Parts: sequence; structure tokens; C-alpha cells
Amino acid sequence: MDNILSIRGISKSFGGKKVLDDLTFEVPRNSVYGFVGKNGAGKTTTMKLILGLYQPDKGEIYVNGKKVSFGQNETNKYIGYLPDVPEFYGYMKPTEYLKLCAEITDIPKNEVDSRIKEMLTLVGLDKDNKRIKGFSRGMKQRLGIAQALLSKPELLICDEPTSALDPMGRKEILDILKSASKETTVIFSTHILTDVERICDNVGILHEGRLAWQGTMEQVGAMSSNKSFQVEFDSNEDMKKAIEAIKSQNINISNLEMKDSNLENLFMEVIGHETA
Repeated sequence: MDNILSIRGISKSFGGKKVLDDLTFEVPRNSVYGFVGKNGAGKTTTMKLILGLYQPDKGEIYVNGKKVSFGQNETNKYIGYLPDVPEFYGYMKPTEYLKLCAEITDIPKNEVDSRIKEMLTLVGLDKDNKRIKGFSRGMKQRLGIAQALLSKPELLICDEPTSALDPMGRKEILDILKSASKETTVIFSTHILTDVERICDNVGILHEGRLAWQGTMEQVGAMSSNKSFQVEFDSNEDMKKAIEAIKSQNINISNLEMKDSNLENLFMEVIGHETA
């Protein structure tokens, strides 16, 4: 299988504390990969190693077949990056900010305007022409995704992109990432398991510096013998309407309840039911 990212035996310590311990995993091209772990598990450290911002104590990382080197940015031309708290020039408007980013990344001048329009439309900010300082947290996250995708990277890395958002904001960001995955591989670190279940093709669970489990979401689903299925509604009102429609057809509902997710059960098994 063709992999956009390969991490091979990476270890990293800070002040004598080992954060990553022989970490090894691969991300298939054209997939959405959920990198799951408790807060402080080493997810952000891994992201920064991929970007060449930290030097590993040992091991190697390859992006698009090329080795990542500490302090060098050659492999970063393949990567778009959204940090957990993106920072902007608040006095700028979205188009102005993205034009600045286009200049920095050497996007051909004849493509800049169309590329910016495409990205702002993708993230739903094409109608927002106010200064960035007036943006909500969710709007800033969406602008951050537009910036990260501006150069059409082959790998989009998102570090906890939904952790500080309300449910609607989370849904918007996840929908954008799923849409973006049609053109690029997406890897995002998170501790929110439902986000992974919503959009990911593959998942890796980080625990005590190692990849404790890796597989496809189909493999996660196959771990349950339960033949029921889950339906998600945009609102409680939609759920009530659906139930009323079922009853109108004289179809009896034997049971309706919120189920624990297979991924949650797997996660708790892998980390040994430790508290976060």
C-alpha cells in the first residue's frame, strides 16, 4: 500500500521523561487517519517531529518517500499544518491574510485569486469579509484549514482541530476535513473518539509513547457482534420527526438507546481503563 507518511522507531525525551518510545506507524495515501490518545500522550510531539521542528532521539520519518530532517523544511512542501490554536494578524481580512500566505509559499501569481476563492468557499468563509480579530474560534479554525490547504498539500496535519469548539462548530470542521480528504490525505490528532468515528478511514491509538493499536474503522466495527445500527440526527426535532414517521407506518420500536461506541470500548481496553 502506498503511504504518504512513515514513522519508523521514533523515540523522544524531554528532561529525562520519555514521551515517545519506538513509535512506528504508517498513514495510507488518500485516507483520513485519526491519531488518538489521552491529553499529554505525545500526539503534538509527534506532529512537530513530522514537521521537522523537533529532532528525534532515534528513528526516522518519511513524508512522500523523503526523509524528514530536523531544521530543514524540504519535506514541508508536501504538508499543510493546522495547529491546535492557530494565530493570525487580527487587523487583516481573510483574503488579505491568504494572499500573504500565498506570497510566502510561492504560489503562482496567476493562480492566487482563484485558489483563495476556492479555499474560502470550501471552509464557508467566502461571504465573511470582516477583520479576523472579530472571528469566533470556529471561524478561525476554518480559516486555518483554508491556509493549510492553500498550497494544495499532499498531507494535511491537524492537531486537536475540534477540542475547543461547540458541537455545531465541531461538525462544521469535521465536514470540511472530510471534504478536503477528496484531494489530500488527512491526519488529525484528537482525544475525541466520536470525531474519529465520524470521518476516519484508519485509526491509531497512542499509549505510553507507542502505537498500542492500529487498524481501519471497518476492523473497529467488526469487533462487535451487535447487529443494531446507529443513526445520527442534526437536531432533537429531526429525531422526533423520524420516530413519528416510523410509528405512522405501524412499525414498533423495541428499543432506543445511546450505545457505547466500539472505538471507545477498544480505546478503554487498550489503555487499561486508566483515568485521563
